[in-house]
Amino acid sequence: MGLFKKNPFGHILFVKKWLIRILGLLTHRRFRGFNELQIDGSEIIPDLPETKVLFISNHQTYFADVVAMFHVFNASLSGRVDSIKNVGYLWNPKLNIYYVAAKETMKSGLLPKILAYVGSVSIERTWRAEGKDVNRQVKMSDISNIGKALNDGWVITFPQGTTTPFKPIRKGTAHIIKRYKPIVVPIVIDGFRRSFDKKGLRVKKKNILQSIEIKEPLDIDYENETIDEIVEKIEYAIEQHPSFLKVISQEELLAEEELNKQREW
Repeated sequence: MGLFKKNPFGHILFVKKWLIRILGLLTHRRFRGFNELQIDGSEIIPDLPETKVLFISNHQTYFADVVAMFHVFNASLSGRVDSIKNVGYLWNPKLNIYYVAAKETMKSGLLPKILAYVGSVSIERTWRAEGKDVNRQVKMSDISNIGKALNDGWVITFPQGTTTPFKPIRKGTAHIIKRYKPIVVPIVIDGFRRSFDKKGLRVKKKNILQSIEIKEPLDIDYENETIDEIVEKIEYAIEQHPSFLKVISQEELLAEEELNKQREW
């Protein structure tokens, strides 16, 4: 790799590699130290193709979700199954991992700007801006940038576009799937909302069980399935369909509380 070789977005890969190494070292204890990240399904990661993979996930914090996935993906590619033990996997990280994020979030300070350099595909939200509801057209340049990232590597996206659970899936994700026909890998995360603040920068509580479940790729008929059918498939895959909301009995709550106590270490 040439010292000044760049990716399609003009980022110097040598700089990006060192940023991933440094940020990875600084954040590792957040997932294996202050808290213990439970990983399931990461054995499929090394078998995925080098490009055109779209990871879809529910969303709990602005940054911690993505950082955890960077750790899990790179650890898996280094031969660690369901583990981020031994941070040596950061020495040779995968440099073509991207994530979709709101442009205003990635410009809100020095650290977000650094995180954006690591792999953000920044887009303008069509439904929310500066804390207010808006209604504006999708920018075609945003869609093409996501396509550019898919053609270069892997892309992480949060199709609800918010950290609030059980919000509707944005149809833009389904349009991207139909247009670019990537392999779609669902991820379900939990525990990040309890461990970190909303931005995912500050550790709010320790000894919380965090989990990342990586599922098998979705079976999608890109030509014949409708946008609404793909949206529903996404809802079920990332466990954000309304059917996952249920009234929990007192007995179940007590049993879950006891289980969480046993999980603490």
